[in-house]
Amino acid sequence: MFKKKECVAMLLAGGQGSRLYALTQKTAKPAVSFGGKYRIIDFPLSNCVNSGIDTVGVLTQYQPLQLNDYIGNGLPWDLDRNFGGVKILPPYQGHGGADWYKGTANAIWQNMEFINRYDPKYVIILSGDHIYKMDYAKMIAYHKEKGADCTIAVIEVPLEEASRFGIMSAREDGEIFKFSEKPKNPDSTKASMGIYVFSKDVLEKYLREDSEDPSSSNDFGKNVIPKMLADGQKMYAYPFEGYWKDVGTISSLWEANMDLLGEDPKFQLFGDKWRIYSRHEAEPPQYLGKNSKVVNSSLTEGCEIYGAVKNSVLGNDVFVGKGALVEDSVIMNGARVEEGAVVRYSILDAGVVVGKNARVGEDRAKASGIAVLGADYKVADGDIVEAGAMLPKDL
Repeated sequence: MFKKKECVAMLLAGGQGSRLYALTQKTAKPAVSFGGKYRIIDFPLSNCVNSGIDTVGVLTQYQPLQLNDYIGNGLPWDLDRNFGGVKILPPYQGHGGADWYKGTANAIWQNMEFINRYDPKYVIILSGDHIYKMDYAKMIAYHKEKGADCTIAVIEVPLEEASRFGIMSAREDGEIFKFSEKPKNPDSTKASMGIYVFSKDVLEKYLREDSEDPSSSNDFGKNVIPKMLADGQKMYAYPFEGYWKDVGTISSLWEANMDLLGEDPKFQLFGDKWRIYSRHEAEPPQYLGKNSKVVNSSLTEGCEIYGAVKNSVLGNDVFVGKGALVEDSVIMNGARVEEGAVVRYSILDAGVVVGKNARVGEDRAKASGIAVLGADYKVADGDIVEAGAMLPKDL
């Protein structure tokens, strides 16, 4: 018989990530590299551990192999535990047959058995595609203080961007009285971060009702939250003021990587007590050749640089040859930029090879968009990849 846990975390990590195109052709979005040595999923997992939450269900679906291998037994995040820890939760065949997760709410509903085995008072639901540091314990304490049935983390966004988000309208004490999913004319700037704390019994009740509604799309934002609000459940907005970035698009992923650079970066990965953990193999130190030049960039262990790197983030084991230039770019693990090649305003996935004297992308000031090369793509010597190109094209 399992002991009780006060709170269980459910991490939604099954999205296809279609807006990341080539980067998610072979892997789930939460397994995409970030900041040189991390994956996107490292952030919510590390937040859980740092917040004292040691039981995490990771709900996978699309291209889960790399993600499953990466998480493994949870050791890098101190989640390798006999009681609790991290558990991969793919769709499975039950008495009613097998079925893909139909939506975010359905994904949690299919895994109520996992939640109930720990008999928690609270369930926190997280997304696997955001970059941020957040103390979930403070949000849970807020939920308790308010006597809430559901608490939703919100962040202030500019009014002109509010129509891109689910928007909460709340009273001065934080109680939510209106929710609008991507409103054309928003009357609030409190954007949902996709982080929910539920009292478990209330969650189970509404997920059961949602599963029995044939007209529902089984989604928290579209169905469950509006239904709870209409029923008069106690729902509160929890204000978050730190760095938070949804990296579901090519441009936002590039921007979030750039936010790590500079003397006073917008997002500080290191130097505070809120450590981000990752599964990262030991590598030799970076090597800078005699004529190399590195300006305002982040180089992970194992990099060999003989050319110039400017305003860029490089993963481990990246090679930049003599006379080559990498500028305003994100280069992931094991990629090679050969002698004389130029890479500008681009994202290169793991294992990409840019041949000698080849050109990828264009100067950021002139470029029509970010050039993206998927994992293991090879650019032949002397070839040109235009700005904004997305390769391979058969996506």
